[in-house]
Amino acid sequence: MPHVEINFDGIIGPSHNYAGLSPGNLAATRNRGAVSHPRAAALQGIAKMRANLALGLTQGILLPHARPDHRWLSTLAVAYADAAPHLQAQALSASAMWAANAATVSPAADTADGRCHLSVANLVTMPHRSHEWPETLAQLQLAFADPAFRVHGPVPAPFGDEGAANHMRLAPAHDAPGVEIFVYGVGGGPFPARQHRTASETIARRHGLDPDRTLFVAQSDAAIAAGAFHNDVVAVANGRVLFAHEDAFADKEGVYARLRAMMPEVEIVEVPAAEVSLQDAITSYLFNAQLVTLPSGETALILPLEARETPSVWAWLEAHVAGNGPIRHLEVVDVRQSMANGGGPACLRLRVVADPATVDPRFLVDDQRLDRIADVIATHWPETIAQDEIADPQLLARIERARTALHGLLGTVGLIDR
Repeated sequence: MPHVEINFDGIIGPSHNYAGLSPGNLAATRNRGAVSHPRAAALQGIAKMRANLALGLTQGILLPHARPDHRWLSTLAVAYADAAPHLQAQALSASAMWAANAATVSPAADTADGRCHLSVANLVTMPHRSHEWPETLAQLQLAFADPAFRVHGPVPAPFGDEGAANHMRLAPAHDAPGVEIFVYGVGGGPFPARQHRTASETIARRHGLDPDRTLFVAQSDAAIAAGAFHNDVVAVANGRVLFAHEDAFADKEGVYARLRAMMPEVEIVEVPAAEVSLQDAITSYLFNAQLVTLPSGETALILPLEARETPSVWAWLEAHVAGNGPIRHLEVVDVRQSMANGGGPACLRLRVVADPATVDPRFLVDDQRLDRIADVIATHWPETIAQDEIADPQLLARIERARTALHGLLGTVGLIDR
């Protein structure tokens, strides 16, 4: 089978809650302390995957991490029951569901050795995410054990790396050589810039990328200060199309000029700030959409409901489609539970260009497998979690049983435990 783009969605874990652990993520901060709905959240994620399959896309999964993370707490010399509330929240976080932060991926067509390279993200900027990488790495090593892949460990601290959320790729076809764009932060006012240029440069060297087809681009301070904590909140790319807000990059004209020199056929779709403000773009997660190529060859945008509900955003999108712009189809999905914690459709998936036959089949899904996963979720995932419940031993036991049930279904019990 030829190489295709596979979307690996993170299954939203049974510990999904709103602890507000991520400074700069305005949605997560705004909903801090709210009651979460893990079962509904995970089923929304399953429905999004079904919608992708219905569009003719190839779909994979990544699995919830062990929560609470007792091993991480042991490195801090404390048990969960005795930990301070902020440590309990950080150990219980389900943020690994946002698979766009799992790794940076360079397809085989771009690399010197002709293998698909994946570098697991270190996520060192945020304590609740900094302990994700060992289990993510174990999953990647299992899913991509075939010699067609090479899986790398994290870039060492203190160089923050947050994975594919700050990486874009343009190519005339998924399996053709492309241009890889690494977006890093410098300033940002009150919020941290999470992607370091040194981390991006390290990954490009590891992956054996051609320097003449690799760009390192600074995210604009204005975008970071407005709440674009990752580049994929203000820009996304696929095929020949770069879809970006006018204020996404520090030097947009320089970026566009270099990109056109590297790939003359690129189609740059820029949304003017006069038509869609940064605030509306970030609130609606217009750019945190999945920009995908349909089997017909046309480009579609998979958007959250919030984009349709934001008048300026929807007006711009309808005008673009009516004007025969590069984006031809708009598909809307309900991922409100993820959105309330600061992650839209693009956050929930990691894109890997590969031959599906080289991927461990336990990490690929069809509608029938999603039916079985949904049954486990409906049976075992908690219906709600309030913040004053996160120390409840009965809740913790249910969360751990739920993860075990999912691994039992998929045949991965004990295979990714650190």
